[in-house]
Amino acid sequence: MKNKKEMRSWLDEFKLNHPLVIAGPCSAETENQVLKIAHDLKDTDVSVYRAGIWKPRTRPGMFEGVGAIGLKWLEKVKVETGLLTATEVANANHVKLALEHNVDILWIGARSTVSPFIVQEIADALEGTEKIVLVKNPVNPDLSLWLGGIERLYSANIKKLGVIHRGFSTYEKTKYRNNPEWQLPIELQNRFPDLPLICDPSHIAGRRDILQDISQTALDLNFDGLMVETHIDPDKAWSDAAQQITPKALVKMMSDLKTRKVTTEEVDYKNAINTLRTQIDFIDHGLLDTLGKRMKIAIKIGNLKKKKNVAVLQTKRWNEILGKMILDGEEKGLSEEFILRMFKAIHQESINHQEKVVNS
Repeated sequence: MKNKKEMRSWLDEFKLNHPLVIAGPCSAETENQVLKIAHDLKDTDVSVYRAGIWKPRTRPGMFEGVGAIGLKWLEKVKVETGLLTATEVANANHVKLALEHNVDILWIGARSTVSPFIVQEIADALEGTEKIVLVKNPVNPDLSLWLGGIERLYSANIKKLGVIHRGFSTYEKTKYRNNPEWQLPIELQNRFPDLPLICDPSHIAGRRDILQDISQTALDLNFDGLMVETHIDPDKAWSDAAQQITPKALVKMMSDLKTRKVTTEEVDYKNAINTLRTQIDFIDHGLLDTLGKRMKIAIKIGNLKKKKNVAVLQTKRWNEILGKMILDGEEKGLSEEFILRMFKAIHQESINHQEKVVNS
């Protein structure tokens, strides 16, 4: 992807003085519901109306979308409100139907991004299109898979590309529906700074009470826009009710969000330094979380050693770890001195935890 700046041009076409906002229901349910939401969003900062037409569900028997008839409702949205329209596509037939109904933005969902076969099928169906195509991150935190999807589309001569960060599945219980793992979109942004980056706080949160905090974090990390699920009666939505908000609540949230305006060199500097420091904060919190998990495993090892009457210090194992980490650290630009200091401290902390267990 050599000509990355080509991908920024479609965002510039909106000529916005605020982040791009894509909003609308998780699922198109009825014509009246689709049009009512669209009219409520018409005179706001929302530029694009989204609605799920085909809904990939985890288990069969759940509501899987109204299908192609919903595309006719999106056409009416464009005529009656002037909003651009967006929907998810998961195969070549979806693409064909969406193009026939003049949908402006197509996105590839997280379940589809995990499959190179699906992405390639969609890329082939869209080859050379002037439509905007967005790629959601894969379900699991795999940056290579995410980048691979973008590259397949770019290779199909699709230049109006962007990505959507919707968080990642995890087996651990957290306050999020999908863990944000902010370091991954940050890394993608660092590699391709001209690739528009949209945050989907609805799927990260899974509940409406933390939508604003997640949205603010995304803006603090220099995301280009938000995709927020919006419904006239969220609690009665046919899918993902807990994470949707009313158009009125969306307008209030957007007015409360803080965005930075670059007007002087001094402000530009402050924006850049704040973004970088926010990235550092998230990485640091991640480091502490990882170290905490490591120590819990060390305690389990201590219990096992106590049970089998095995010495806490295993010199051979320690030397193997240290040698491997020095080599891995060099590949990442980290000095041997730093690796030695860091891992000696981690090892000592592990020994301390194990000694407490063995001697208890």
